[in-house]
Parts: sequence; C-alpha cells; structure tokens
Amino acid sequence: LFRKKMSSSRRHYLKSLMLSIAKGLLEDEAKEKEQERIRWMAENCPPLSLPGGTQQLQEFLKELHHKIDVIDEERYDLESKVNKATKEIEDLNIKVIDLKGKFKKPTLRKVRMSADAMLQALLGSKHKVSMDLRSNLKQVKKEVKEEDKELRNVGDWRQNIEDKSGMDGRKKMFESEG
Repeated sequence: LFRKKMSSSRRHYLKSLMLSIAKGLLEDEAKEKEQERIRWMAENCPPLSLPGGTQQLQEFLKELHHKIDVIDEERYDLESKVNKATKEIEDLNIKVIDLKGKFKKPTLRKVRMSADAMLQALLGSKHKVSMDLRSNLKQVKKEVKEEDKELRNVGDWRQNIEDKSGMDGRKKMFESEG
C-alpha cells in the first residue's frame, strides 16, 4: 500500500489541533489538581483561629511545635525508607546486570601514582599512611666481639712502640704469635 504524502497545510492543521487538545487536557488536569489540593487542605488543615491572650497563644505555639516535630519524624522515617529502597533497587539492578553477563569492563588506563597516594585513595582520607619503609624495619643490636674490642683498645701508640722495642718487645711478639 502506498501512502500519499500529506500536504504541509494539512500537517500544520493536524499538529495545531493536537496541540490545542493537549492544552485543554493539561488545563483540565491542573484544575483537577487544584480541586484535590483544596479538598485535602479542608480535610487536614482546619481554619486557623488565633487565641486572644498571650498565655493561650504560647500554648497554641507549643502545640504547633509538637505537631511539627511529629511530622518531621514521619518525614525522616519515610525518607530513610525511600533511601533504603533506592539502595536495594540499585543492588538488585547490579545483580541483574551481573546475571545477564552484559557487564563490559571499562578499559583501564595506566596511572602514575605514588604509593602514598595509592594507599590514601584506597583507604580514604581518614587514614594517613606513610610509606616510610625504614620505620617498619626491626632494630638490630650489633654484637661486638672480644677481638674487635682488643683491636679498638690499642691505647696510646707511643706505649705500644716502647713495649715492642728492645729484646723484651720482640720476645713478647713471638710469645703472643706462638
């Protein structure tokens, strides 16, 4: 079946007709919403009558504050329920995507980052971790051998020379070697 092309004037006429119908529907919807709002206000909000005395006015304000607190608590409860439901929906969506197997891994780019910056990115700004590896090493005490002590405690060099000079000195050297 071949369709005839619609003339531009006909198309313009139909478009303006659709827009006028849509405008009428939107106006009706707005009137309906306004009537619903007025009906709700009449049911839930009685007309305001302010008391004459200051004592009565203070009591009225206390009562009003109490109502505000109750409504605030309800709002907070509903908000937390909505947040919980939103989180649950997100988790379920992630599970659905995982089950479908259509999850595409993003291409990873090489990033130059120091070890400190990497740890801070992983652990968050709460933890300040430094990569000073030397601070993590054990402290080892050096054991000094007896021979090293003797070598270090040479004493005065003049005394050494006097001890080794003459026949007594040579005799001591041979005795210590042997």
